[in-house]
Amino acid sequence: MTVQKITESTSRYDHLEAMSTAELLRHINTEDRTVPQAVSEVLLAIGELVDAIVERMNRGGRLFYLGAGTSGRLGIVDASECPPTFGVPHGLVIGLIAGGDAAIRKAVEFAEDDREQGWKDLQDHDVGADDVVIGIAASGDTPYVIGALEKCNVQGILTGGITCNPGSALATTAQLPIVVVVGPEFVTGSTRMKSGTAQKLVLNMISTSVMIKLGRVKGNRMVDMQLSNHKLIDRGTRMVMDGLAVDYDTANALLKEFGSVRKAVESQRGKP
Repeated sequence: MTVQKITESTSRYDHLEAMSTAELLRHINTEDRTVPQAVSEVLLAIGELVDAIVERMNRGGRLFYLGAGTSGRLGIVDASECPPTFGVPHGLVIGLIAGGDAAIRKAVEFAEDDREQGWKDLQDHDVGADDVVIGIAASGDTPYVIGALEKCNVQGILTGGITCNPGSALATTAQLPIVVVVGPEFVTGSTRMKSGTAQKLVLNMISTSVMIKLGRVKGNRMVDMQLSNHKLIDRGTRMVMDGLAVDYDTANALLKEFGSVRKAVESQRGKP
């Protein structure tokens, strides 16, 4: 039986080419505002996946994102931001895209249709039983993703999924699926729009919540962030100032000496 793809259903708007710029922007914004509400309806599913990831990371596991096209790029963006934001090693969160790194910038034709390649890409990273693999596919039927998740399930590796089509292959293959039903896109079938926004919101929730629960945030501060540019050094200095009630120069010197906000503040705790 063919599943009706909500993401492919006809837009609520027509004759887009006849609209003024103001009309286009207003209608796109109207549709975009429905996305957070759709995400709010799957918070329990997101929470279950977050807790499962934390449990496995606490025993040495990693998190993999697997996708094609926009979905793959969103996973790579989220994975790449974890080390600088939270100070975790590169390789704790890994994003993989159909077609390899070349596909990050330019679409690789038919790469997503290879049902075996996703599992091969995971094997290149020695994926194992303590890892979690999240497939990302708005349509929910990307062969690159589905084939990999099926192999993971057989190998006893926990699988999650982020899709926008209930009843899709991804929704039924992933052990812990997240199905965000955002409805028709403004441009029919253009899932880089509302579906992509929904995926980005969910990825933000997953990685941020996981890192908080792993102790990578203190209070509301990124105390383990990498000091990789002047902006972040300035931000870190001001965080040390707040944490220790010292002046800017003292805080900056401590930050440079100890290399992180957490270590700089902890180095002075209990000192007169």
